Amino acid sequence: MSNSTDPAVEPVTRREHDVSWSANLEQPRHAADRDLVVEEAIDAIEATASGTHVNLVTHGDHGRPEPYLWDVLESTVEGIELEYVDRCGCGGHVTRVYVDGGS
Repeated sequence: MSNSTDPAVEPVTRREHDVSWSANLEQPRHAADRDLVVEEAIDAIEATASGTHVNLVTHGDHGRPEPYLWDVLESTVEGIELEYVDRCGCGGHVTRVYVDGGS
């Protein structure tokens, strides 16, 4: 997993997740930095156990995640399946990422 250059910023993943979970990628720092969203989305997927899924909740300021996130994820991380879930009440977007047959 990558490390933030700012020690005051807590990473989206702090441990391995062996059950399905959600990664909050809609903090103000995510709104300001689309590359950070992509980096932490990859970290979240890599921290998710095979056979489960992670919901990536991305900031609404970036719009739907397919154009800027999906191709990068599919070309970087093997064995995943992506599904757009919905727009959440706070304005963000939810992408469900199944890891190695988690669907």
